[in-house]
Amino acid sequence: MTAWKESVSGRRALTILRSRPFLTLAIVAAVWIAASFASRGFGAYGHLRYLVELAAVIGLVAAGQTFVVIAGGIDLSVAAIVTVSAVSLPLLSWQADPTGLTAVLAVLALTTTIGLVNGLGVALLRVHPMIMTLAMATFLQGLLIIIAGGSAVTAENPVVRWLGNARPGGIPAGVLLWVAVSVIVLAAMHATSFGARLFAMGANPLAATLSGVPVASTTLAVYGISGFTSGLAGVLVLGMNGQGYVGIGDPYLLASIAAVVLGGTSILGGLGTYAGTIPGAILLVTITALITVVNASPGWRSILFGSLILGLLLLSGREQARR
Repeated sequence: MTAWKESVSGRRALTILRSRPFLTLAIVAAVWIAASFASRGFGAYGHLRYLVELAAVIGLVAAGQTFVVIAGGIDLSVAAIVTVSAVSLPLLSWQADPTGLTAVLAVLALTTTIGLVNGLGVALLRVHPMIMTLAMATFLQGLLIIIAGGSAVTAENPVVRWLGNARPGGIPAGVLLWVAVSVIVLAAMHATSFGARLFAMGANPLAATLSGVPVASTTLAVYGISGFTSGLAGVLVLGMNGQGYVGIGDPYLLASIAAVVLGGTSILGGLGTYAGTIPGAILLVTITALITVVNASPGWRSILFGSLILGLLLLSGREQARR
C-alpha cells in the first residue's frame, strides 16, 4: 500500500515537472541565473522586482486573453482597450470624488462593456473573433484620435497614483494586484463549472453545444472578462507612466498572445492554464531586458525580440503537435 502511494506521488511529481508551466518557470529561473553572471546588477533584487512589476501589466492583459484562447477565440482588441482605459480615465475624473475610485470603476465598466460588445458580435452575429476584435480595435483607435488627438493626458487620480507607485511591504502594488487577479483567474478556470465550460467549448464547440453548454453566454462572459482585465492593465500602466496617450497599449497585443502560448495554452483552444501564462509574461519581459542590455539599436531590438518570440512560439507549437 505504501509503495503504491509512493508510486502515485512519484507520478504526480513527474507530471508536474514535465508540465509546461513548470518548464516555462524553469526557463525563467535559468535565464535569470545566467544573466546575473553575464551582466552585473541584473540579478539584484530591485531589478528582478522591477521586471516582475513590468510583467504584471502583460499578465493582466494575458489573463483575459487566456480565457478567450482556451474558449477557442482570440482578442485582438486588447491593446486598444488598454489605451482606452489609460486615456479615458483622466478625462472621466471629477473633483466630487477625491478618492478617484469612481472614475476607476467607471473606466472598468466601460472596458468590460467593450468586451461584451465583442462577445455579442462573436456569439450572436457569428462574426469570426479575429475580424470582430480587429474591427473593434480599429474603431477604438479612430475614436481615441478624435477625442485625445496627439496630446498626452496626465493622471491626477489618487488610486491610480497609488497603484503605480506604492510598495506595501516593499512589494509594488501592481504586483499585488496581479497576484490577487491570478488567484481569482486560476480558481475560476480550474475550480468552477464556468471553467469546465471554457475547456469544453475550446475542445469541441459542437459537442459542447449538444451537451447543453450555454455557448452564447459563456462567449459573452470570456470577452467581457478580457475587456475588464485589459482595462485593469490600462489603469496600472497609467499609474506607472503618469500619463496616457494614443498607442500606449500597442506593445501588449503581441505580448499577451505570446505569453499565453509560451505558457503552454493551445492557440487552437481547449487546452491550457493561466499558471503557464504567468511565467510566460515574466519570460517576455526578461527577454526584452536582455536585449536592452546588449545596447542594440531600436531596429535590431525589434528584429531580435521578434526572432526570439517567433522561435519560442515555433518550439511551443511543435511540442503541442507532438501531444
